[in-house]
Amino acid sequence: MDFTVKTGDPEKQRSACVVVGIYSPKRLSPAAQRLDKASRGQLSQLLKSNDIDTSCGATTLIHTPAGRILAKRVLVVGCGHPKKFDAKAFRKIAANTATALNKSAVTEAISYLTELDADNQSLNWKARQHVIASDATGYRFDEFKSDAKPPKRPLRKLILGASTDESTELKEGVRQGKAIASGVERARRLGNLPGNVCTPTYLAEQAIEIKKQYGKLKIDILEERDMEKLGMGSLLSVSQGSRQPAKLIVMHYKGSSQKNKPVVLVGKGVTFDSGGISLKPGAAMDEMKFDMCGAASVLGTVAACAELGLPINLIGIIPTTENLPDGEASKPGDIVTSMSGQTIEVLNTDAEGRLILCDALTYVERFKPEVVIDIATLTGACIMALGHHATGVMTNHQPLADDILDAGLTSGDRGWQLPMWDEYDEQISSNFADMANIGGKGAGTITAACFLARFTKNYQWAHMDIAGVAWKSGAAKGSTGRPVPLLTQFLLDRSGINTEE
Repeated sequence: MDFTVKTGDPEKQRSACVVVGIYSPKRLSPAAQRLDKASRGQLSQLLKSNDIDTSCGATTLIHTPAGRILAKRVLVVGCGHPKKFDAKAFRKIAANTATALNKSAVTEAISYLTELDADNQSLNWKARQHVIASDATGYRFDEFKSDAKPPKRPLRKLILGASTDESTELKEGVRQGKAIASGVERARRLGNLPGNVCTPTYLAEQAIEIKKQYGKLKIDILEERDMEKLGMGSLLSVSQGSRQPAKLIVMHYKGSSQKNKPVVLVGKGVTFDSGGISLKPGAAMDEMKFDMCGAASVLGTVAACAELGLPINLIGIIPTTENLPDGEASKPGDIVTSMSGQTIEVLNTDAEGRLILCDALTYVERFKPEVVIDIATLTGACIMALGHHATGVMTNHQPLADDILDAGLTSGDRGWQLPMWDEYDEQISSNFADMANIGGKGAGTITAACFLARFTKNYQWAHMDIAGVAWKSGAAKGSTGRPVPLLTQFLLDRSGINTEE
């Protein structure tokens, strides 16, 4: 979908559709007031006869605007009570607007929704959210359907209406929104691909494709022989049951001075997780193709960062492998030696994500990072704790957690912090090795983070467990692209680009 900004009054727009908001019970936004005046009170009459629903997110399409309105249609979007119209409500009406326009067979429209006040958010923020929400509603994954039937007349162009003095800020918001939306879509597609297509090698190829688009990117792909030389026994213990070779993908984005330390994102890339010898139940095992959504989010975020040309140094690292049962697969009770030299008793081969992440987290030390964030669909326990609403956040540096949580609130891609007390760390003790890879039934999300923390003592680090937010099940099954919006907002903030001004 194409997004642009245009100045001018709503009643003078020669468009297939003009979009305005109306609050409950009958309060017209400034753009709606202009349309009402130009139509000799048409909107007021429809409100009076209850033909316009003003509840938040409701849409009413007027096919034959009266009077001097030049647009062929008017889409009225309900905003609910003005005192309850907040950031969440704005994202809702933006998404519902795009859905309604797609259903109406309108291919082009101009929206004046960014004039609405949502918790005093900036024009930049509203433009970004409008773009991201609109783009998401048009996403389809039908690459493997032989009878795919795309919409005949989908919405192809959305214009954000502006006054002259708003134009510059809205254009920057649109630019940022397009980059984030593209990163989200990239992550969603990778997550939705089947495991027989999206292999570790395929992920490496995708990183190379991203590099071809952006000159500031450099890609290194470490093969299994390279990892063996580095002593990554933990990571390789997971891949030894698969015929697909593991990869360690390293993406370097240089947008700032060489002297500035990089932010490092580490994404778990298990392209299919059967559980290994500790085999998962068969029901819903197909969804374990989503176990590489942490890797997908890193690819999407790095691409968005490069698209925006952020003045920051960023490194994306993706340890990627399959986890399958085989005669050579790791067995419960095996002891492996990590790159750090610490030994790990593998009590459950289905707790493999932390085994590949720990070696990647040791590897990042060579970059002398400013901060490190790992992103992983790590534990079902996180779903039990937080459901499918928030990413679990754990850290060894509170200011870093605060920055992540703030970025989540700004982007609407929220996180929630969980504790990492010493008592939890004691749960991963082992009689036979330096640590076990599981910590018992209680607090599984936290003990997994405690395991990773043993490899991150030399830098500021945060762990994001996205098991509950990376994909949806049921009728809406599919990847969500989260937490690309959160991560990109974090990088925008880290770059000193205050998108709230």
